Amino acid sequence: MLAEMQTLTMPKPISTIPPRTMMEVFEYLPEGTLVQLIENILIMSPAPTTNHQRMLAKIYKVMAIFVDDHDLGEVWISPLDVYLDDENAFQPDIIFISKARQSIVKKKGIYGAQDLVIEILSPSTGKYDRRQKKDVYERCGVQEYWIIDPYEKSVQGFQLVNNKYKALAQTEGFIRSGLLQTEFHF
Repeated sequence: MLAEMQTLTMPKPISTIPPRTMMEVFEYLPEGTLVQLIENILIMSPAPTTNHQRMLAKIYKVMAIFVDDHDLGEVWISPLDVYLDDENAFQPDIIFISKARQSIVKKKGIYGAQDLVIEILSPSTGKYDRRQKKDVYERCGVQEYWIIDPYEKSVQGFQLVNNKYKALAQTEGFIRSGLLQTEFHF
C-alpha cells in the first residue's frame, strides 16, 4: 500500500533524457527562477532589494511612457529571459526593443541583442553586470548598456561604436540615451 501511494504522489520527470548543455539545464528550471546563464555558468541570486525595485519602477515608468508616446517599440522589465547565444541567457532589469526589431520577441523570451539594456546593481550581481554581462552585451551587439547604482544614483553608460563599447560620461540621477535621443530622470 505504501509503495502504491509513493507511486501516485511522485512527480513525473519532464524528460527521461538528461540535459547535455548548461542551456538545457537552464531551460529545465521552473518558471520564475531567479537565475541567469552567464558564460555557461548558472548564477542564482536572491530577490532584489527594495532600493533596487524602487529604482527599477521609477526608470521603467518614465521610459515606458516616453517609448509609448513616441511609438518607438516596447520596454520590458525583469524577470524575462533574454537568450543572447548558446552560453548566455540573462534577465536584464530593463530592456528596450525598437519597433523595427520586434521579431526577436518570442513567446518564451527575447532571442538576440536588445537595442538598450539597463542593469541596476545589486550586491549579489553587480560584479557580473560590470564585467561578464557587459562583455557579452558588447559582443552580441546591444547598442546601449546602462549600469545604475541605486544607492548613489550614479549612472555609467556604454554605446556600441564599431562593435566596441565606448564609455559615456558618468551622470547622476539620469540616463542620457543617444539611441532614444532623450534623458530619463529618476
